[in-house]
Amino acid sequence: MQIVVDLNRCQGYAQCVFLAPRVFELHGEEALLYAPAPPEEQAERVRRAAAACPVQAILVGEQAGAGAGTDVR
Repeated sequence: MQIVVDLNRCQGYAQCVFLAPRVFELHGEEALLYAPAPPEEQAERVRRAAAACPVQAILVGEQAGAGAGTDVR
């Protein structure tokens, strides 16, 4: 599984952090860190986190490959 977060779109609501804390981590009020290739056992949590993102900033799976040009930190 591959994920990409559009950090320009991300507003720091941190829904992803609550749903998949082993994959997403909020530093400060707005700096999101994440694992671009999370362990497979986190796949369902990552999908739920992507679905819960209010601004739809998280791309999962094949969608993430299309967003490979985005700024990933």
